[in-house]
Amino acid sequence: MLVVFTAGVAPGLALLSYFYLRDQFDQEPILTVFKTFLMGAIITFPIMFIQYVMSAEQIFQGNFLSAFLSAALFEEFFKWFVLFLAIYQHAEFDEPFDGIVYGASISLGFATVENILYLAANGISFALGRALLPVSSHALFGVIMGYYLGKAKFQTNKSQKRWIFYSFFAPFILHGLYDFILLSEKNWLYYILPFMLFLWWLGLRKVKHAHLLTKRLYGRKIQNKNASI
Repeated sequence: MLVVFTAGVAPGLALLSYFYLRDQFDQEPILTVFKTFLMGAIITFPIMFIQYVMSAEQIFQGNFLSAFLSAALFEEFFKWFVLFLAIYQHAEFDEPFDGIVYGASISLGFATVENILYLAANGISFALGRALLPVSSHALFGVIMGYYLGKAKFQTNKSQKRWIFYSFFAPFILHGLYDFILLSEKNWLYYILPFMLFLWWLGLRKVKHAHLLTKRLYGRKIQNKNASI
C-alpha cells in the first residue's frame, strides 16, 4: 500500500513543485499552498459520490454527456467554486502569477486523491500512464483556471467578470474534450497525444504571460513608490 500511495502522490507533488518554483517574484506561503492542495483533495469525495449516483441512475447517457456534464462540469465547477470562494480574495493572492500556483494546487489535490484510489483499485502498473495523462491534464486545467482568475483580480472592474467566466469555462471545455477523446475513440491514443501537446503548450504559454503580467504589476508598484518619495 505504501508503494501505491507513493506512486499516487509523487506526480502531483512534482508538478506542483514545478509551478510553485516558476514564481519568480514573491513565492506563496507553503502553508497556504498546502491548504489549497488539501481543499482539492477533500472535494474529491463529494464529486466522486455525485458521479457514482449519476452513473448508477444513468442520468447522463452517451459519451458526450458523460464527458462534458458528468465529468468536466462537476469537477471543474467544484474546483473553481472553492478556489474563487476561499482563495480569490485571500491576502496572499497579491499578484497575477499566484493564480497559476493556487489553480494548479487545488487541481493537483483532486488529481492526487483520484490517482491513489485508481492505483489502489487497478494496480501500480498504471502509474506512469496516470502521471502522464490524468494528473498532468488536471494540473494544466488548474493552471488555465488560475491564469484567468489572476488576470481578473488585477484588471479593471469592466473586464473582471469576463475573465472570471473564462476561468471556469476554459478548463471546463478542455476537460470535456479530454474525456470525450478517451471515451469515444477506439484509437484514442492518436488523438490524446496531440491534445496533450496542445494542452502543455497552452498551459506554459499562460505561465509565461502570467509572469509578464506580474512583472508589469511590480514595475507599476516601483514607479508609484518612486513617485511618492
